[in-house]
Amino acid sequence: MSPYEDAVVRELNVWRQKMMRRPSAVNRLSKNLQTRMNKFIPEKVHQAITAMIKQMTRAVLFGAEFLTRQPVLEPLSLEEREERVRDRIAFYKTAGAAEGGVTGAGGILLGLADFPLLLALKMKLLFEIAAIYGYPVNEYKERLYIMHIFQLAFSSQERRQFVYQQMLNWQAKSQQLPDDIDQFDWRTFQQEYRDYIDLVKMAQLVPGIGAAVGLVANYRLLDSLGKTAMNAYRMRWAERRELGMKS
Repeated sequence: MSPYEDAVVRELNVWRQKMMRRPSAVNRLSKNLQTRMNKFIPEKVHQAITAMIKQMTRAVLFGAEFLTRQPVLEPLSLEEREERVRDRIAFYKTAGAAEGGVTGAGGILLGLADFPLLLALKMKLLFEIAAIYGYPVNEYKERLYIMHIFQLAFSSQERRQFVYQQMLNWQAKSQQLPDDIDQFDWRTFQQEYRDYIDLVKMAQLVPGIGAAVGLVANYRLLDSLGKTAMNAYRMRWAERRELGMKS
C-alpha cells in the first residue's frame, strides 16, 4: 500500500472504535435533555417536521437530479478521489453556512425553511461523494447505503452502533435487503435525525442569535456528514482490498 493508504487504514481503525464506543454520560444526558425539550413542542409541529423529513428524503432518493449523477470511473487512486471529495465537502460546508446564516437572520418562518434546505444540501453532498468513490447512485441498494451513512452521522451513539453493524460487509448484506423503499425504517430514521439536530437548530429560531447559530451549526453538521461519508466508503474500500481492521 501507499503511505496515504496506510494512513487511511489507521484513521479507519480509530473511526471504527468511535462508532462502537458505548454511549457516554454526556450522550445520555443530551438524549434526556432532548426528550424533555420535545415535550414543550406542540405535537402538530412534531408531525409537520416528521412528515417533511420523510417526504423530502424520499423525493431526493428518487429525484432525477440525483439519480442521473454518474460514478467517476477514471482509474484514480484513493488519494486522488479523496482530494475531490474534500473539495466538495468544503463547497457544501460554505454553502450550508451561508444558507444557515440567511435563514437564521430571517426569524421563525425562514428559520423553519432551513430544515428542508439543509436536508437537501446534505443529500446532494452524499450523492456527490458516492459518485466520486465510483458507486452508481442510480442503483437502489447504493441509495440505501447513503441512507445508512446519513443515520450514522445524525443518530444517538446507541443507534450509531446498530447502524454501523448493518453497514459491515455491505456488498453481501445488500443482496438480502428488501427492494421496497416503504420497508425502510422511516420512523426511527426521522426520530433520530430530529433528536440529533433539534437541540441546535431550535436555537436558530431565537431572535438575535439565529444567524450566528445557523451559520456555525450548518457548517459543523455538513463537516461531520462529510467525514462520516468518507470513512463509510473507506470501509468498503478496505473490505474490497481485504484489509483487516483492528477491534
